[in-house]
Amino acid sequence: MRRRRPWSWGISARSALVAATVVFVALTAAGAILAAVLYRSMLSGIDSTAAARVGEVAADLQAGGAAGLDPGLLGTDQRILAVQVIKPDGSVVRRSPSAPDTPMVPISEIGDGLHIGLPEHESPYGQIRFSAQTVDGPGGRYTVLVAEGSQVVFATVKAVVIALAVAAPIVVLVSAAVTYMLVSRSMRSVDDIRSRVAEISTSDLTERVPVPEKRDEISALALTMNEMLTRIEAGHSAQQRFVGDASHELRSPLTTIISALEVAVTHPELLNSELAETTLIPEAHRMQALIDDLLLLARADERGLTMAHDDVDLDDLVASEVQRLCRHASLNITADVTPTRLVGDAVRLSRMLRNLLDNAARHAASEVSVGAHACGQHAVLIVDDDGPGIAPQDRDRVFGRFVRLDANRSRSAGGAGLGLAIVREIVAAHQGSVAISDRPGGGARVTVQLPLAYAPDSSR
Repeated sequence: MRRRRPWSWGISARSALVAATVVFVALTAAGAILAAVLYRSMLSGIDSTAAARVGEVAADLQAGGAAGLDPGLLGTDQRILAVQVIKPDGSVVRRSPSAPDTPMVPISEIGDGLHIGLPEHESPYGQIRFSAQTVDGPGGRYTVLVAEGSQVVFATVKAVVIALAVAAPIVVLVSAAVTYMLVSRSMRSVDDIRSRVAEISTSDLTERVPVPEKRDEISALALTMNEMLTRIEAGHSAQQRFVGDASHELRSPLTTIISALEVAVTHPELLNSELAETTLIPEAHRMQALIDDLLLLARADERGLTMAHDDVDLDDLVASEVQRLCRHASLNITADVTPTRLVGDAVRLSRMLRNLLDNAARHAASEVSVGAHACGQHAVLIVDDDGPGIAPQDRDRVFGRFVRLDANRSRSAGGAGLGLAIVREIVAAHQGSVAISDRPGGGARVTVQLPLAYAPDSSR
């Protein structure tokens, strides 16, 4: 049976392995440091004790010679194993009861002066450390040699290392088991989220993933996924409405054209220039305009509008569109513009102006006014009409697609409900803003602010 390699394990198993490895390395490093510190600390303590004993014996020898040495200084314990006083000829003149009668370390290897913690030598006590000092006193020169109980240090450190070696696997296993259980419990929440997401389909986007009670990263993930599902649901609903509305809008002119052609087939004499001019051509133009609007909005949704970056005289665009409206509308149309130059797309801005003026003319009772001027770093365009106005709760909604506030208004008179949606896309592409408010004296006012210069969006 082929074994799975660690990197193919589940997250719980990999986390447990990583935790066990980290704990093992940490315990090994900490144990090594602890053993080294303990060894140096205990050895330093024994060296200090031996050095103190050497100093006391040397002081007595300097004062009274070997004969006057205090017998208490020859006592031994776990730290001091043996004491010898040696003459230069190698004879041991004084020693502790446990010490041999021959030098434990050859005189030639000791040298003059004070030596603390001499390298370990073979002795009746095994490999141990020594401290020594050469002094002059009554009766000649003496060498004081003290054997240190370094074996106690080795035994203690060894016991600590063995204890750590026994405890380490237990700690490693416990840490791995705890990590595995904790991560497995967390992964159950993730698996619940994954299962619920797998069940959600485009036919029912109202489902939401379960949110764990604990406020942690997984809970934040679940909340974020639910917010994403809400946006997807809203986008899917908007797309469905858009497709349905577009189909409905296209069906009307297409039905009119088909009906006229069917009548012409039945009665060829009716297929004349009057039918073409009054029915076929206007409906075809209407359908073409609707398709152009739909394509523009589809491009805006897909990758943003492609905008030119040229110098544009906004006042000239306003004058041109006002003249066009005067030729087609029997309204009192006024314009108050000052020379205003900005950087943008002249074709798109002209389309935006035309949509705003046509929308104002469609709702105006008798008057439409338009103004354009520069204010600081922005160009401000204002379009007023004296119609019924727009309620505050509808002022943002009218920029949606296929939105008609008057449901009873005929489509031929009211348009497809895409004009203001296109205005918003064009203004946003120029990094501007558009808002609707009340016109002084009654009616609606649309205010557009466009930067005099803008940085093209590289993502568009």
